[in-house]
Amino acid sequence: MSAPKIAGAPISWGVCEVPGWGHQLTPERVLAEMAEVGLVATEFGPDGFLPDDPAAKAATLAAHHLTAVGGFTPTLLHRPDHDPVPGVEALLPSYAAAAAGTLVLSADTGLTGYDSRPELDDAGWKTLLVNLDRIGAVAAAAGIETVLHPHVGTMVETGDDVRRVLEGSSIALCLDTGHLLIGGTDPAELTRQAPERVAHTHFKDVDLGLARQVQDGRRTYTEAVREGMYRPLGTGDVDFGSIVASLQGRDYQGWYVLEQDTILTEAPTGVGPAADVHTSVEQLRSLLSRP
Repeated sequence: MSAPKIAGAPISWGVCEVPGWGHQLTPERVLAEMAEVGLVATEFGPDGFLPDDPAAKAATLAAHHLTAVGGFTPTLLHRPDHDPVPGVEALLPSYAAAAAGTLVLSADTGLTGYDSRPELDDAGWKTLLVNLDRIGAVAAAAGIETVLHPHVGTMVETGDDVRRVLEGSSIALCLDTGHLLIGGTDPAELTRQAPERVAHTHFKDVDLGLARQVQDGRRTYTEAVREGMYRPLGTGDVDFGSIVASLQGRDYQGWYVLEQDTILTEAPTGVGPAADVHTSVEQLRSLLSRP
């Protein structure tokens, strides 16, 4: 069996595409700390975090001894007056230059942030599902696998949403343990039921008490993240032992991307977010080494 592929993402350092999310650390600090805690690769992060030029983007990662996984790409998929394919095609040169293999889509609402979302009618669902398969085919022709990331505050959030995607599209999934749980899907059960559809993972632990406050409207998603809803692996309520066992049972060869969405109010002093990432790295290595 090949060595597990453990990667990171800039959101664990508070770097996010949402305007006003919080203090944004420099790429130099984030990438250096990724390497220091033992990560070998990263997702690209939001627009502007890494250079736009494909060669410069690849060189920046290489300078920190990191390779590229791919990127989280919020994309409008449900509107008949918007074709998402050209925007995806524009990203592919960066993937080729950095040897990145996974395009992580979320079904963008067209709104700002993740605290609310509109309802999607049947026509919108048909458009979304068709566009998922169209994008998957375009990316596959370039040697890149597309996965859909169910995500709080997007058009694919709830358990019913995930079911419609599984039944109505051939797209693979990004198993984000936190967003699935908050949206009402047990990630361990989904992994057992549809392991063949899991092609990528985002591993984050969750404080279930705060997650339930988001589910019932007592807190917004952003408020809960600020309060620490996402936890280092092994310190929350996600059943990672079962998830890892299910993935390894089918010889999962994809990435394990450690993501602990964080909001920073100011530049951290001392170790900062890297401490939690290090905790997650060690916990994941322990889980993956079990016979």
